[in-house]
Amino acid sequence: MDLDALRFANFKQLDDAVEDWARMVRNLKDLADDAEKGLHQAANKADWAGENSQVSREFIGKTAGEFQDAHTQAETIHNILSDTAGELKGYQKQLNGAIERGLKKNLTVMDTGQGSFTVTMNVHPDRAASGYTPPEHSAQDVTALRDEVEGILTKATESDNSAKTVLMALADQTDQGFSDAKYEDRDTADAAVREADRLAALAKKDPEDLSPADFDQLNAGLKEYADDPLFAERFATGLGPEGTLEFWAGINDPHKAARLGPERVDQYGDLQRNLSLTLATASHSDSAAMTAWKSTMIGLGDEPVGGQTGPSGFQVMSNLMRAGDYDDQFLKSYGTALMTTERRLTGNGEHPNMAWQHMGVDPWLNRMGDDSGDDPLTGYLKALSSSPDAATGFLTEQYLPKDGDHKEAVSNFQYLFEDREWPKETSLTGDDIFTGQNNLALAIEAGTTGHPAGELPTADTPAHNDRQAGLMASVVKSISEEPDRLTDHGYMSDSIGQMASEYLPDINRATTDVESSGDSEQWHEIEKLFPVAGASAQMDHADVSRFLISVGQNPEGYSAVEVGQKAYMANLMDYHLNPDLPPDQRYDASAEDTVKEISRRSAEIGGSLAIGRQEAVLGPAKEADDAYNHAVSQWQNVANGVVGTGIGVGTSFIATPVVGAAVGGAAGTVSSVVLGELFNGVEGSHLEDSGLSSAQLWEDSRERNTALAQRAAVEAAKAHHSPDAGRVGGWAMDATQNGFNDASTNGRHMADDLETEIP
Repeated sequence: MDLDALRFANFKQLDDAVEDWARMVRNLKDLADDAEKGLHQAANKADWAGENSQVSREFIGKTAGEFQDAHTQAETIHNILSDTAGELKGYQKQLNGAIERGLKKNLTVMDTGQGSFTVTMNVHPDRAASGYTPPEHSAQDVTALRDEVEGILTKATESDNSAKTVLMALADQTDQGFSDAKYEDRDTADAAVREADRLAALAKKDPEDLSPADFDQLNAGLKEYADDPLFAERFATGLGPEGTLEFWAGINDPHKAARLGPERVDQYGDLQRNLSLTLATASHSDSAAMTAWKSTMIGLGDEPVGGQTGPSGFQVMSNLMRAGDYDDQFLKSYGTALMTTERRLTGNGEHPNMAWQHMGVDPWLNRMGDDSGDDPLTGYLKALSSSPDAATGFLTEQYLPKDGDHKEAVSNFQYLFEDREWPKETSLTGDDIFTGQNNLALAIEAGTTGHPAGELPTADTPAHNDRQAGLMASVVKSISEEPDRLTDHGYMSDSIGQMASEYLPDINRATTDVESSGDSEQWHEIEKLFPVAGASAQMDHADVSRFLISVGQNPEGYSAVEVGQKAYMANLMDYHLNPDLPPDQRYDASAEDTVKEISRRSAEIGGSLAIGRQEAVLGPAKEADDAYNHAVSQWQNVANGVVGTGIGVGTSFIATPVVGAAVGGAAGTVSSVVLGELFNGVEGSHLEDSGLSSAQLWEDSRERNTALAQRAAVEAAKAHHSPDAGRVGGWAMDATQNGFNDASTNGRHMADDLETEIP
């Protein structure tokens, strides 16, 4: 910075900018609050239907979020400008003070341009006015003044440059909309950028030269700044895509990292997680450098890393996707390229995939679990489990087109779930592990539900769209065709069960055997009986029965659907017995027929699950029955938190207009009463393994379902002051018996796949 530029600077324009941004921050804060309360919260409470349920609510939620991001970005810019203005004014004051002190010693400071200046004598004694003796100064005084001025200008330059750097970095974060990067002051943002540069330089070191101290600094820094957008983008682009791959492959090479490995290998998992989180954050940046990084990284997927015998780029990068929420478009493009390589290496899936098989000499690329990390799909699918939109897009994308021997196109889901020969993986103790297949189940869960795997839907989760519902229908059909696809892979059941619990309206519809048709009056009534917001998964009754029996053979899968269905049944009773339900939404049947139809469909689902449970307990697997009771009871903690929104049912269910009528004057809902009874019943139901029979298990399930259906009907009738409160329990009891008989009849068609006797 030139001396005169700071010395004579007029900060009015900068002050005006600071004030303008302060005003902008206040205005955007009001707009963000209005958008949240007037748009977002109102949209979540609205009764959406049809296309609005899929488009409008989600759009409104994103729009409200954009207002919040706009406020966040404006506040950050204001903070940076305000800090910079204050600092530059301070440096101007310091500079002028130094110049004035210099004049008192007959020294003057002159700007010579391009950031340079001189310190010279102000008045030479020989040219001093008559009678005037200029102040004396020493050489040390000249040096001290020069150093002081130079220090002030250096600091002012750093302040100005760092403000420019972070402001440009903020602007580059998004090519449209606003960034959610938030910084309280300029120094915090600047520190993040500087630390990113420092750590990227460390990571560029040859693995042979990376010391344990360097490793510790990298690990600690990435952990601290993993969620910082400016840091993440600067670190990723500073290290570069090639550098990223070479770094992770290098430190996992026992020959290249012979010095580091023995001392820090036990912390590699932490570094892998922190690096993954950082890169995930960086992937959301739209800066030109990061856009090039993502494109280049995908292009490097087929290239060996660290030499011709090294792992491929896909193998290395996929292991850095196991944590964090990556950008959807990057994941989609990466997945398309990865599957192109998969097709090439497997001859379009015709022969087993040995390309990703771990060999004894291969480096161990994954440190966050037991698998070796050689199969790039394992890490990639874990990334998809945190990115629902990307998961839906990838799983429904074609793996093989419709041509030649393929009468129908084969989707990525079909190939991975049904056809792929997964590389064999063993843990360090020699046990077979199935991390890849389990991550596939997590990705399918995200792809069908619209929220990250392992989480429950919230008010902001959009209703199911056509692609999600179509994927769910494919899952049900696939498991129905070959139940072993699930029963031989029980570790998938928790995800599959959760998916089923969020498609209970669709499953209930399928059990009616009414053909879905836009012109069918019968189907219109089924749509009213089991209302769905968004797209509906079109499933065959027989497929649903076989699917539920398969899910029921695992305690975690069973419990997710069992608890979800009981809550859904109670919500339906509450919904349809409400006299304020608008006529155009009311099922065209008497209260008796409505209660019976709800109870019968719910009982059939419960009966199908009971057959699966029976097979697990009494069949070859010999699953302990207590494991089922324990799994159901574990849902109590979850149910207590979300019972008001319909535990396990998700956003596809249209809640009652009164949002859960109070029961008996209490503050609970019909579903909370029913689930409370379910959980209490579980605590007292511990059947002994010895002497168990299919009849006992069947009767126990039927009695439980009957009691809960009766309770749901009675509590709903009481809550809405129905004149049928004294009769609904009997209606529910009769229909439940019929529903269990339906399940038994359907189960006999699956008898060849079961070892136990169908009741």
